[in-house]
Amino acid sequence: MTNVAIVGATGVVGRTMLSILEERNFPVSELRLIASSRSAGTKIETRWGEVEVEDLDNVDPAGIDVALFSAGADRSRAHARRFVEAGAVVIDNSSAFRQDPDIPLVVAGVNDHHLASHQGIIANPNCTTMALMVAAGPLHRAAGLRSIVASSYQAVSGSGARGIDEMLRQTRALIADPDALRTGQWQDPGSEVYVRPIAFNALPYAGKETELGYTDEEWKLVNESRKILDAPDLDVEPTCVRVPAVAGHGIAATLRFQRPMTLDEALEILADAPGGELWAGTVPTALDAAGRDEVLIGRVRPTLGEPGGINLWVVGDNLRKGAALNTVEIAERL
Repeated sequence: MTNVAIVGATGVVGRTMLSILEERNFPVSELRLIASSRSAGTKIETRWGEVEVEDLDNVDPAGIDVALFSAGADRSRAHARRFVEAGAVVIDNSSAFRQDPDIPLVVAGVNDHHLASHQGIIANPNCTTMALMVAAGPLHRAAGLRSIVASSYQAVSGSGARGIDEMLRQTRALIADPDALRTGQWQDPGSEVYVRPIAFNALPYAGKETELGYTDEEWKLVNESRKILDAPDLDVEPTCVRVPAVAGHGIAATLRFQRPMTLDEALEILADAPGGELWAGTVPTALDAAGRDEVLIGRVRPTLGEPGGINLWVVGDNLRKGAALNTVEIAERL
C-alpha cells in the first residue's frame, strides 16, 4: 500500500488523476489532496473517504511515498524537491523538468527503462508528444527513426477550462449568423486565450512563439521526442494547430527510418503497441478518443515520395493518457 498525494488536486488534470486512481484500484494507503491556498480547506469525497485539501505553500510532505504533481511549472520548481527530500517520488506533469538531463522523461510502455535512473523526480511529457510516442516508440525500436514530420490538431482543453469556455462562448456568438461565416462577414467575438477566434476555425499557432518562429508546443515535440527515444539527432519538423474540439489531440505524422519498413510490418507492430489501439477500416477522431485510455492509431499508409516510410494518424485524450493516466501508470510501474 502507498501513501499518495495529488498536488494540484482541484485542477482539471488533478481531478482526472483522482478518478483514474479510483478506476484502477490503485493501492492507496493514505490519500492527500494538495492545492493552492484558494482551494485549501475544501473537502472532496473519494473512495478512500472524505479528504480535506491542504495548502501547498504550508504543507508538510513527510510520509508521502508518491506525489503526482499537476500544479504548473513554477510550483513544481518551487516545491517538488522538498517533497523528494521528505522521501517522496515526484511524478511531475508540468514542463519544469522535462529537459533536465538528470531527470527521466517517460511515456509508460514506451521507455520504462528510463525509470531506473530517477533520483526522486520523473517528468511527464507534453500531451501531444505523448500520443505520438505511443505509435512512434515501437516503430523506432524496430527500425530506428531518422525523421518525423508532424502536424498536431490540439483540442482546446489543452488550454484548461479557459480554452473550453472561450470556444463555447465564441460558438454561441458566431452560430447566430451562419451566412456571415460563409461570406466572411462575421463579427469578431473577441479572444483572450488564443490569438484568433477558435470557434469554427483552426489556428496554426498552438502555444507561445519562441525561437525561429516556432511555438513552445512545437519545440516540445522536437526536444521531448529526442529524449524519450534516446535519439538526439532525430530530425523533427513540427507544426502545432489548435482546433475546436473539446478533448483529444490528434497528430498526423510522416515517419522515416534507418531501414525501409513495409506497411505489413508497421501494422503488425502497431497492433501490439502498449497503450495504443489500432483502428483498421474506421477513422479515429477526437470524439472517439475522449474519455479513452488508449491512444487510437489509424490511417496507416506507406510513404509515397520516398518509399520505406510510414504515414499515420494518432489521437488521444489529452487529459488522460496525455497527462493524468500516464502519471498513474508510472506510479504503478514504480
